[in-house]
Amino acid sequence: MAARLVQQVRARAPHTADEAREALVAAALGVMSAGPRALTLDPAPACILLYGVNGAGKTTTAAKLAHLLAKQGRKPLIVAADTYRAAGIEQMVQWAQRAGVTSFAGAPGADPASVVFDGIQQARRLGHDVVVADTAGRLQSQRNLLQELAKIGRVTAKAQDGRAIESLLVLDATVGLASMTQARAFNDAVPMTGLVLAKLDGTAKGGAVIGVEGEMGIPVKLAGVGETIDDVAQFDPAAYIRSLVED
Repeated sequence: MAARLVQQVRARAPHTADEAREALVAAALGVMSAGPRALTLDPAPACILLYGVNGAGKTTTAAKLAHLLAKQGRKPLIVAADTYRAAGIEQMVQWAQRAGVTSFAGAPGADPASVVFDGIQQARRLGHDVVVADTAGRLQSQRNLLQELAKIGRVTAKAQDGRAIESLLVLDATVGLASMTQARAFNDAVPMTGLVLAKLDGTAKGGAVIGVEGEMGIPVKLAGVGETIDDVAQFDPAAYIRSLVED
């Protein structure tokens, strides 16, 4: 991808540093996904499934996203379906409390797909219009466990029966080129509708997502930009690329 961008910049024959930066911005934006970056939340109740490896930031992203949706006038329900990780359920419930939203938790060791299914039914009974599910964290190399995530996708599709579903892969901005490997593997298990670039508040800039978008056409929809409950925002590709070029 880097060689492709350099070639495109050279083709523009910039004469100054500013022209070179603008050429690089244009080239990078040109390879990124043209897909919609807004979340699909209608028809309601919508379901947002958060996928990713352990430690990527799924749990905190779920809480931040639910908090953001609540501020926008939605009534989200967080579903704690990371049932295999030690203290995963407790951590998600605590984050939901911090976000000021309702949570639904499965029992430790329970089937994550069943927990998501039951959470969706609970949301309908209680009048929630968005379900935000923290799915089981999995290493992309664990093929049998990725198949469990595929089951979550299938069960959710059945439960939603045509209602909106977002399948978002949370990528850690600090991991670099491993993002591509993760994106390919998770997308094979569950076709992703978008990406979340977490931990974008440090020195890491997550530049590998340019290649992920360019190869796979999956748009980054959200960015985690800090550690507080308010630190999540819709991803702005132009502002992001400029921040990379100008640093």
